[in-house]
Amino acid sequence: QVQLVESGGGLVQAGGSLNLSCAASGRTFSSYAMGWFRQAPGKEREFVAAINWNGYVTTYVDSVKGRFTISRVNAKNTVYLQMNSLKPEDTAVYYCAARSGRASTADSRSDYDYWGQGTQVTVSS
Repeated sequence: QVQLVESGGGLVQAGGSLNLSCAASGRTFSSYAMGWFRQAPGKEREFVAAINWNGYVTTYVDSVKGRFTISRVNAKNTVYLQMNSLKPEDTAVYYCAARSGRASTADSRSDYDYWGQGTQVTVSS
């Protein structure tokens, strides 16, 4: 069982930056692929970024490439999402998710086994 807790959300002006963190419980964090998803009001939860278990492979949705960076520090059981050049359309609740079994990255919600409660990101124009 893995528990995930996101932090770092908030209100920022367009063009600004935020760095989200997701802290995981348990001793097997280093074996999980991790992902970030987001859900805007009235929309489906969508994939944002993912990183494999050792941090060597990352994937991003096209709309955030060049602006967002996913990273992890296994010694701290933490995954990060650095978000730069934020746009109003980035406004959403951001969720981190864990995929067990030393899996590679994945962009489907059904591929992930554990989810955090989410953190709100609001970008004003």
